[in-house]
Amino acid sequence: MCKSNFFKNRKINYKHYPSIKNLGIGDQKLITTAFQYTQMAYAPYSSFHVGAVLRLKNGQLIKGVNQENASYPAGLCAERVALFSSGAQYPDSPIEVLAVCANNPNKKLIQPVFPCGFCIQVMLEFEHRQKSPIRLLIGNPDTSIFEFESASLLMPFSFDPEQL
Repeated sequence: MCKSNFFKNRKINYKHYPSIKNLGIGDQKLITTAFQYTQMAYAPYSSFHVGAVLRLKNGQLIKGVNQENASYPAGLCAERVALFSSGAQYPDSPIEVLAVCANNPNKKLIQPVFPCGFCIQVMLEFEHRQKSPIRLLIGNPDTSIFEFESASLLMPFSFDPEQL
């Protein structure tokens, strides 16, 4: 039996917006751009297209799309494409916000699709590395939008580098 308070009363704080119109202009642009980028995803096997756009503190926008591969584990999610591109191109500029959108040309998505555990864990590593949270916007222009102040809210029991 665990006696630590760490595991007790964990809550996930987030904001839910019924429409993209409830966001500020800058956040609307990020969601719209991420959704537009879903069209550039390479998803011939799943038809599940994901676009991610992050804004750095220096104002740069970094975009990523999912990349599938016939050897299934060799593909990469849009979020990690954008995050790793950011780390390679602008390693000293912190990430302020990451917008994630999904699209399936064969099926209308009626609710936001959240990042996978691998992507969340990578986001957490970036938060640890830059010593500040990454705000997340998850949704599509025609669905509701969820806002989280940190990736840690999506994975409250994540693996931390300090545990090594």
